[in-house]
Amino acid sequence: MKAAIVREAGRPPVYAEFAEPSPASGENLIDVTAAPLSHVTKARASGTHYSAATAFPFVAGLDGVGRRHDGGRVYFFMPRAPFGSMAARTAVDASHCVPLPDDIDDVTAAAIAIPAMSSWAALKERAKFVAGESVLINGATGTSGRLAVRVARHLGAGRIVATGRDRDSLAALSSLGADATVALQQDDAAIARAFAQEFESGVDIVLDYLWGPSAENLLTAAAKIGKALRFVQIGSIGGAAIPLPAHTLRSFPLDLMGSGIGSVPMPRIRNAVGEVLRAASAAGLTTNAKAVPLVDVEKYWSTLDPRSRTVFLCRDE
Repeated sequence: MKAAIVREAGRPPVYAEFAEPSPASGENLIDVTAAPLSHVTKARASGTHYSAATAFPFVAGLDGVGRRHDGGRVYFFMPRAPFGSMAARTAVDASHCVPLPDDIDDVTAAAIAIPAMSSWAALKERAKFVAGESVLINGATGTSGRLAVRVARHLGAGRIVATGRDRDSLAALSSLGADATVALQQDDAAIARAFAQEFESGVDIVLDYLWGPSAENLLTAAAKIGKALRFVQIGSIGGAAIPLPAHTLRSFPLDLMGSGIGSVPMPRIRNAVGEVLRAASAAGLTTNAKAVPLVDVEKYWSTLDPRSRTVFLCRDE
């Protein structure tokens, strides 16, 4: 079968022949129709993600959409190594497959499942969100952040604050449900004042997609205000590490936690994905998706547009 094959760390996958999967007991053989390109997929392929495979070669792709051999249409995640989602077929534990509702198409489901699940699971599984609470989304102008605004609104957030670098994209978030925005493209003093004002107004939960300097500034501002805060770390495109003074942790009631593979049990991730897909239509969970053939994987692998989501169409040529 044709697949996007990672032969060594640090090199893009190549479109070539790979062995057909043979499903083991408890697994589904999936005819893949759509597989998304994401930061996590690229990091796993490069060997830099904490959940990356260590044996080569393997097929790229963390998740996707396809059909079981009984015809059932499913979203799936975490195929059995060395198989991945970017192939004509893959083998997946049956517990990692979620039936798709009829009102969502394959490309949309593949494009939104993980990005929307990231905020859904962070709020419900990690932060134990209660309707009416205020949520600040740090890094809300990317695909996951924009969906997080929609998710928070759908789940009943009382107030939503969005931050981001792209002023035009940030301005558009009010139409998705953001009540206030903070631009990160300004000097530290201005950002500190803006964050202090938001924490003074009341923020119960921070969903952080950036880490780096903006997360450091958020924690510093929250400590000065001193109100209880649940801070959920989800992504780190703004930096892998921050200096965190000990007194910041001691000076106010802070719950600092992560949300992702490992911190949320797989059955709960599956449950969150199912809830996202069932709510997608009612909650308006959509994103700009660019559907391209898998044969062009090398061409599109190096491009990640924060304003759209690349989804590979997987079928034997």
